[in-house]
Amino acid sequence: MQFKHPELLYALFLLLIPIFIHLFQLRRFQKVDFTNVAFLKKVTIETRKSSQLKKWLTLLMRLLAMACLIIAFAQPFTATKTALNTEKETVIYLDNSFSMQAKGGEGPLLQRSLQNLYSQVSETQKFSWFTNDFSKKNTTASDFKNEILSVEYSAKQLSPQEVLLKANQLFSKDKNSTKRLIYISDFQLNDAFPEIPEDIIVDAVQLKPIAASNITIDSIYTSSKNAGNIQLKVDVSKQGEVPNNIPVSLYKENTLIAKTAVDFTEKAQNTILFDIENTAGFNGRIELSEQNIPFDNNLFFNINSPNKIKILSINQANASFLQQLFDQPEFEYIQQTFSNINYNDLPSQNLIILNELTKIPNSLQIALKSFVNAGGSIFVIPPKDANLLDYNTLLNNFKIGNFSVLNEQEKRITQISFDHPLYKNVFEKQVLNFQYPKVNSFFNVNSNASSVLKFEDGKPFILQKGNVYISSASLNLENSNFQSSPLIVPTLYNMAQQSLTLPKLYYIIGKRNDFSVAVSLMQDEIITIKDDVTSFIPLQQTKANKVNITTTEEPNAAGTYQIYNDNTIIERVSYNYSRKESLLQYANPEDWADVIVYNSEKKLFDSIAKANSINSFWKWFAIFALLFLILEMLILKFYK
Repeated sequence: MQFKHPELLYALFLLLIPIFIHLFQLRRFQKVDFTNVAFLKKVTIETRKSSQLKKWLTLLMRLLAMACLIIAFAQPFTATKTALNTEKETVIYLDNSFSMQAKGGEGPLLQRSLQNLYSQVSETQKFSWFTNDFSKKNTTASDFKNEILSVEYSAKQLSPQEVLLKANQLFSKDKNSTKRLIYISDFQLNDAFPEIPEDIIVDAVQLKPIAASNITIDSIYTSSKNAGNIQLKVDVSKQGEVPNNIPVSLYKENTLIAKTAVDFTEKAQNTILFDIENTAGFNGRIELSEQNIPFDNNLFFNINSPNKIKILSINQANASFLQQLFDQPEFEYIQQTFSNINYNDLPSQNLIILNELTKIPNSLQIALKSFVNAGGSIFVIPPKDANLLDYNTLLNNFKIGNFSVLNEQEKRITQISFDHPLYKNVFEKQVLNFQYPKVNSFFNVNSNASSVLKFEDGKPFILQKGNVYISSASLNLENSNFQSSPLIVPTLYNMAQQSLTLPKLYYIIGKRNDFSVAVSLMQDEIITIKDDVTSFIPLQQTKANKVNITTTEEPNAAGTYQIYNDNTIIERVSYNYSRKESLLQYANPEDWADVIVYNSEKKLFDSIAKANSINSFWKWFAIFALLFLILEMLILKFYK
């Protein structure tokens, strides 16, 4: 027991005064002679004994009454250390990620939690709170109630470590305050639980769905294309118990194009096919109907009018392998001889290939440097009799390095940089028993560029730095069989593709997405991305004949957007939510050290209220003081 005014307890020493008075009998008694004393002796003894007991009882009642009164004024109470600390800080984290769309016992997990928070928060309370995409510091309960019911689902999801870091930003720097983090989430399986700082109390409420079942449209991609049709493959998967046959629809904008069903009788993941006309400007949407977690029931995609990638090869060697490789609808390939270069064609290209030029005149070097600086890509293939002075001057312009001596020895090309962008998604796994190509001679290269392909001794065969690619050996049939190797197709094809990164069928919201738009902008012109509701200016870099666009946080809603130059639509691009939230796998917060777990917000707030409560006892002592005074009166009146 503790006292609010413990200094008043010193008044208890005053109770000694009536005790001393009673013990010392300060009143003097006078003897009076009486005639028959012997007759009254027995009555006198009995009267004095009875009077003495009555005085002791009266004294005790008065002492107890005064003691209770003094203790009541000292205000006794009991409380925990948390309750005694007047500096209390509370931060509430509410997980509003898409996985909280799952159905609980009283409806969607998020909506039920919003209602519970609205009803449980005290009117006098002041705290901070945040979600995955919103935060509010030191808000009042009334402001909180005005805002909490309008919380929407978010494509973002904070890991436990990120939640602690965000909460720490909302807490003050006061080391003496009691800091409490209320963590409300379904705890979808994410990163490992971090260690909790010593000065923070974490209370967790885990919201659990009734059943972990869901159907997801995972992805869509083009499986084949010809002059008349495009075949689309759609991957659909399930979790838990779902109906065996689920209808899946294909829309072009808002018009239903085709409808089929996916059968989950035998396996949890299926692929369905849609055939559409090979026409430009197909703004598509795949849709299914499933109620538990609806955010992944739609997948938007877009097929733009094809922008052909412009490729120019300047040849002093046979270029038939280039002609064969780039004779495709997505490319616009032209070739020129070294003796008849049209310099006016260079700036409009996306990729220029120097095919074994013996010399590189200064005029061509200047044009190539300007071309690369404007965003173009080049691939340099040297001949055996290359003028090293010209080549090294060109390489030095790009700060790549230089060629040294020619090695006249056979070397196999055995080392592939599988993680290089040129080979991303090319190989299903790292190939070890590959039919390796070879060369009969090559140049030693002193370079700081990254290697794409290497010889068996680790020396580079093809290098890259920025938009410049270099081969250390000639590719003609006399020197190498690389032209007949399967490696040449993804190597040169992806060089061309990355020289103008055309928009994909769709991109994922929240990730870094890079693509290019084939447009030439005037000074002060910018690209804008819009839909019917939102508009934003993406990060962009203007080049001579294209604009490189990068998006990360925006847009924040799935759909198909238009890319504008002023008021003119250039292309369209589609965005979808990450399917990470579709995985209904959950962590157990009880495994998180030093975290107290509750199964509802009501139990959590009841526990906090109990921990913060102060039990005061002064009223009881006041009642006891009155009771003892009443007992004293009864003793004085009725005790004989």
